Amino acid sequence: MMPVFDTAARQKFADAYPETPHVICHNLHDHPLLTIAAIADLGESLPTKSVEYNKGNLPVGIDPDSVPANGLTIGDTIRNAQTSGSWAVLKNIEQAPEYRRLLLDLLGELKPCIEIKTGKMLMPQGFIFVSSPNAVTPYHFDPEHNILLQLTGSKIMTQFPAGDPLYAPDETHEGYHTGGHRNLVWQDELALGGTQWPLSAGQGLFVPVMAPHHVKNGPAVSISLSITWRSDWSFAEADARAFNGLLRKLGVQPKAPGRFPAANRGKAIAWRIIRKMRS
Repeated sequence: MMPVFDTAARQKFADAYPETPHVICHNLHDHPLLTIAAIADLGESLPTKSVEYNKGNLPVGIDPDSVPANGLTIGDTIRNAQTSGSWAVLKNIEQAPEYRRLLLDLLGELKPCIEIKTGKMLMPQGFIFVSSPNAVTPYHFDPEHNILLQLTGSKIMTQFPAGDPLYAPDETHEGYHTGGHRNLVWQDELALGGTQWPLSAGQGLFVPVMAPHHVKNGPAVSISLSITWRSDWSFAEADARAFNGLLRKLGVQPKAPGRFPAANRGKAIAWRIIRKMRS
């Protein structure tokens, strides 16, 4: 079978990973598991906790508790994406065996490039996004290494520098890694620091760990597949952030964890010991 990522795409990814956002090409076209009908069926088969959907006409910044429901089922939301004015995500699609095979095949093409830099590829996960025309995904960050593959339609992701407290304060990172929400507080003055990445079918965008971003869908229904993984580095960064949160509660103003290739092992180990003692 033809690789989804050709030689040029794999080399571009290898050169930029894990810190530099970039667009790479893919040929994941017309896959039977990624049609609207198949995705709707998958959504209806996943556990409720693995499905999230709401109205798509949202501001860039919104309190997650204020996101309005669309009054539909997940299946109807996806099947009627052209007219439902909605945004939907199916989380951890690898729960379905055929989607797990697809995910592992895709990541398998990039695995050597990943593991030579950040170590063993951990926790491979997949997320499918179906968005109505002009739907918005609010400002947020994610803890995984992520490649967003645009399958149909178009969108623009506006991405901000990872690790810069101007776009996501250290306290917000610390709160997220101890149980907080991934949505971030948006202020219009932040817009100047964002880089717009237009995506059309056949293109993928690499998103570094915890890089803040928001997304605006184009004029047609969009289907995107995020293939994600964790690494020892990403877990250490997360645990160092959690440890900093504890230090801050004790009145200390801790130094933020370093970005790759900083290892952050000391604080990560300290947090893991505390977490184990608590449990």
